[in-house]
Parts: sequence; C-alpha cells; structure tokens
Amino acid sequence: MRMKRMAWGITGGGQHLEQSVEAVFRLSRDNHVCSFVSRAAEEVLHMYGVFERVAEISGGEYLEELILESQTGLSFPETGRFMLGRVDVLLVAPATANTVAKMAWGIADSLVTNAVAMANKSAVPVYVLPTDLEGQAQSRTPYSIDREICRQCDPCPAREGCPQGAVNQQIDLMRCDGCGTCASLCQYGAISAVSLRVKTREIDRRNLDQLRRFPGITVLDGPGDIEKIFQELAGAL
Repeated sequence: MRMKRMAWGITGGGQHLEQSVEAVFRLSRDNHVCSFVSRAAEEVLHMYGVFERVAEISGGEYLEELILESQTGLSFPETGRFMLGRVDVLLVAPATANTVAKMAWGIADSLVTNAVAMANKSAVPVYVLPTDLEGQAQSRTPYSIDREICRQCDPCPAREGCPQGAVNQQIDLMRCDGCGTCASLCQYGAISAVSLRVKTREIDRRNLDQLRRFPGITVLDGPGDIEKIFQELAGAL
C-alpha cells in the first residue's frame, strides 16, 4: 500500500498539543505529512518546546513541507494542492475554539481554515480535534514564575542559565522555547508549567455541534483517535 499524503493543520492551542504532535510523529514514519501552521500555533509550538519536533515531521521534502502562515501570502496559495488531488486527508489538531467557530460557519480567512474549505470542496476527508470538548478538560500552561515563591535571587540562576534569555521578572513567552532549563535551575521551585482545568463555554459547545453536522468533517473525541484515521481510510485509499 502506498504512503498516504496527510495535511496537518495546527492552531494556537496548548490543549492536546503535545499528544497530537507525538501521534502525528508516529504516523509520519510511514506516511507523508505536510504541516500547515497558523501564526498563533507557531508561537505556541515554541512555548511548549515542540516546534523542532514538528519541523522533524515535515522536513521540507515534497509533500512534507512545513508551511507557516507567517510566511504565506494572504491568498494562501499552498492550499491549492487539495484541489489538485495531492492530499488524501486533512487533520486539524489541535483546533482552538476560534478555529472551530470559523469552520462551523464556513469562514476561511486563515491558513488552516482555508485549507479546511479547500479540502471540503475537493472531497478530501477532514478530521478535527478540538481543544474544547464537552465538559471540562485538563490543560497545561507554558512555564511561568510564581511570584509568591520567587525569592528574587541576585544573581538569578534561572535568568542567567536560560538559553533564550527569556527569564526576567516574568518569562517572555515570545522568546521561551519550553526547554525547562529555568525550572531545573530554580532551587525554590518558583518556575513551573501549571496544570489546570478548563471549562467549555456554551457557545463553544454549540459551534462544535454545528461542526459535527458539517458534511465531510469528522470531530475526534481525543488525541487517541488520531492514529485510527488511517485505519479507517486504509480500504479507500
């Protein structure tokens, strides 16, 4: 069976991000994966320390490009490959509530939502893993400094040892690459990535219900469903 050609849309959510990256990495061993990365996702991938992993998945060969919205034109010409029959399946994971709302109501004004529209027009199956599923979800924040624990050491080992120079009175998330060096250097445990519970808003639930009714789009229940996609498509491709 030939290698499948997968397009992967990534938007700027931390929920399910790391699990999605690892699931797609496993799929990329035997399949082509071209990544479509939104502007927000480019920032968040760095914050969570997984940008290089995505760059490894989509290393730049044909059908394995890393397409950054920050470097594309406003007409998103790269999404034309869906119309040309060069993609077998589109996965959007994670899909933020903002992206889900746009997809549910046919708005295609970003790289990822335009890819969804082009895939849908071309009968390419679309699978979506929302950040905001039913009820509550456990999420992890990027690294931050707990001011109640911080002793304001001078010199500060975390500040001096950060490879990106991102640590000061707070962590500059635009420079942070999620390496965790600062957390390991702070002897008082003032720097950490915090786990928290996030509640799904009613408007997000309604948008998700609308998206589930959209022909050609399947909403996944969790990161564990990502690797099942190709099992479902195996007989059709």
